[in-house]
Amino acid sequence: MTELDWLFARQRFGVHPGLTRVEALLARLGNPQADFRTVLVGGTNGKGSTAATLAAILTAAGERTGLFTSPHLTRFSERFVVNGQELPEETVLDALRRVRPQAEAVEASFFEIVTALGGLLFAEAGVTWAVMEVGLGGRLDATNVLDPRLSIITNVALDHTEILGETREAIAREKAGILRPGRPAVTGVTADLLPLLEAVGADLWALGREVCLQTTPLGWEGWTVQMDLPGAALTFHTPLLGQHGARNAALAAAAAWRLGVGAEAIGAGAAGVRWPGRLEVLPWLGGRVLLDGAHNPDGARALVEALRGLGVERLPVVFGAAADKDVAGVAEVLRPLASEVILTRAVLSPRAAAPADLAPHFAGLPLRLADTPAEALALLPPGGLGVVCGSLYLIGEVRPRLLGEVAEGRERWQ
Repeated sequence: MTELDWLFARQRFGVHPGLTRVEALLARLGNPQADFRTVLVGGTNGKGSTAATLAAILTAAGERTGLFTSPHLTRFSERFVVNGQELPEETVLDALRRVRPQAEAVEASFFEIVTALGGLLFAEAGVTWAVMEVGLGGRLDATNVLDPRLSIITNVALDHTEILGETREAIAREKAGILRPGRPAVTGVTADLLPLLEAVGADLWALGREVCLQTTPLGWEGWTVQMDLPGAALTFHTPLLGQHGARNAALAAAAAWRLGVGAEAIGAGAAGVRWPGRLEVLPWLGGRVLLDGAHNPDGARALVEALRGLGVERLPVVFGAAADKDVAGVAEVLRPLASEVILTRAVLSPRAAAPADLAPHFAGLPLRLADTPAEALALLPPGGLGVVCGSLYLIGEVRPRLLGEVAEGRERWQ
């Protein structure tokens, strides 16, 4: 069994919130996370694009920057990026071989191993800053074992309620666990949740309060963002689509400013960011396909609002999701957008709902079922614009087909 086979097999043991095992694992590895400074990026939606933008800005500022994100789309090594470049697979596998016996000794879970692996890889790559996307929640997420100089909480919505709590307030308290008393933090949560974050005692800036922004749409080219901060004003371009993309870029820019990055580097980094699989447009059969990992109602609303802002009223929708997601809520949001719905599933994800089980949520719409993502893509009308949305595992199986790449081919749980 190869190291990756061993690691992926551990996905089946599930998620085990808590910091004891990952602390023990990092200690056995010599606490590599002490060799660099860290930013933690949590929230329900938008974590990845915010983290990617901040990492690009820090790199533009001359820092050697690590970016840790999850899940990956096509290749495991996508999770570990240094200065905008995915680490070579052989580098990742060599580090994993060294991590494995230590992980087995402490019975670490899949994500705990991946987090510790990221710390080791970044230390050995000599990064000065690591931007770490939080996995699940915050307080008990493995990434929270790190000691962030600054934390970002993008937003809070209902997702993973079986673990994080049934209300937005309960989820906000869990996500507030990545904040540190007296240290800077930036957030885009709604005003009613701010007191829950402020209770931690962090030096918190919030969108709409300390951070005010105006956005000018540039169509499919993204946005011009103008920001007023305490004692400063910034203007920059982001290629991220959707109003939420502009907001996420603003969160990253505000965080960078608080870390001492200047306006020129903020502009250069924000303009150069790319975030695959999230409102990403790729060519297909003489037309275009937009990929987006909108797997909860808030994410679906952001997708619909983005397309409306781009002048798209109705289009074919390919959709697939895990069985434990709020499919009814997502379907209700997507319904006015869909000229037809093609339901499919991520073949490599055992958690994926069968297309027939998704179908009742889309009753009344023109509906077709496809057993595989390849069949779903073949059903899209050629020459136009279609959207593939839902599970990131689905996006991870569709994207390589659009690009002519080879997918990883391993079962996906996390």
